[in-house]
Amino acid sequence: MLLSHDRGPESVGAYRRHDDAMQIVSGRIDRPTVHFEAPPSAQIQGEMDAFVNWFNRTAPEGPAPLPALTRAALGHLWFESIHPFEDGNGRLGRALLEKSLAQNIGQPSLIALANTIERDRKGYYHQLETHQKTLDVTGWLLWFAETVLTAQQVTLTRVAFFIAKAKFYDQFRARLNDRQAKVIERMFRVGPEGFTVGLSAKNYIAITGTSRATTTRDLQDLVEIGALSRTGERRHTRYWLMFGSDRMGLSDQSPEK
Repeated sequence: MLLSHDRGPESVGAYRRHDDAMQIVSGRIDRPTVHFEAPPSAQIQGEMDAFVNWFNRTAPEGPAPLPALTRAALGHLWFESIHPFEDGNGRLGRALLEKSLAQNIGQPSLIALANTIERDRKGYYHQLETHQKTLDVTGWLLWFAETVLTAQQVTLTRVAFFIAKAKFYDQFRARLNDRQAKVIERMFRVGPEGFTVGLSAKNYIAITGTSRATTTRDLQDLVEIGALSRTGERRHTRYWLMFGSDRMGLSDQSPEK
């Protein structure tokens, strides 16, 4: 799956072979900015042999074990610098991160590490570009450690969100009509990061296609049973999902989507 761009069985998983330089570029075609140039294809086998040997030697049971974060961070930077495949290097590099951490802690890390890196792609590529040009990788190690801590917090927030969601539906599922259920599902769909601006009557109408009078009755009913809370007045009125003492609303994305 990681190398699904390779259609021929003979090439799946094979290192790149082309003679042209493997460069990471941006900007205009006639005036590109070269951010990084990987080793030429002819060197890839040797570079990867050295990398795999290091990866195995620094494993917890290897002859030269490294701390978990150090090994994962250095391994990812090294692999991305070799850039051994035509495509899929980022996906494979993030998979190696997960594998490395799992080996060191003795079980899957179960943190949203790849997702957290993807959310800060600009920062991630800046760090890669900076530390692929120097042997001083202290800044990379610090950035990576902070990213792992962020990923842990993202995971804890998501777990708490899904537990709260399950409890919410246990309490209210049987009391929602079809329109209300559709709106509640839409509010949950945006996830814990999306609850920022609250639900308006206009949002409700856009999601359900119902009348304003029915919208008013539905929303009032949701407030009365304790599924939603209400803030503001008139056109500033907003509704929020209730999770105990917490209040969550709709994201700033368009509710019609």
